Amino acid sequence: MQSLSGADIRPTSDRLRETLFDVLTAGNPAALEGSVWIDLFAGTGAVGIEALSRGASMVYFVESSRRAAELIRKNLQSLNLSSGFHVVHEDAHRALGELQRRAVQADFVFLDPPYRVEEAYRQSQEVLSGSSLLKSQGVVIAEHQKQFDPGEKFGNLTRYRKLVQGDAALSFYRIS
Repeated sequence: MQSLSGADIRPTSDRLRETLFDVLTAGNPAALEGSVWIDLFAGTGAVGIEALSRGASMVYFVESSRRAAELIRKNLQSLNLSSGFHVVHEDAHRALGELQRRAVQADFVFLDPPYRVEEAYRQSQEVLSGSSLLKSQGVVIAEHQKQFDPGEKFGNLTRYRKLVQGDAALSFYRIS
């Protein structure tokens, strides 16, 4: 899988991505079959592509950078993936509004803004907590630096788990 240089594109490490999917499948490899994902701040698309490889039926890759959106398309093509996804080249918050207008409902939303843009965590989670984008049993997963805490609660979203691995962490949220 290709990447871009620079601090704004920071692919989720292979090890952290493996941990994420091990947690989500919890010994049931078919747990993600037919799931719908929104990969916010998608970067290279690595997390969404992994979701597709594990049975997701649809992944919306949301990326504001034109270069990164093109890279996601190239990475999907290199894996001979031609369906089950939509690359949305748009600001995350506008994209969430558009996805809601299209009545998209996700089982999983993965958000991984550039670490230096800490405000993006709060903004994204506030939009998600006040929208119909997340299914009732849906999960929002935020990747962040371990020393940064994105928060325990956003509207009706409450953190139920936090995993730290190296310098990174994953916070898991559900509707409460």
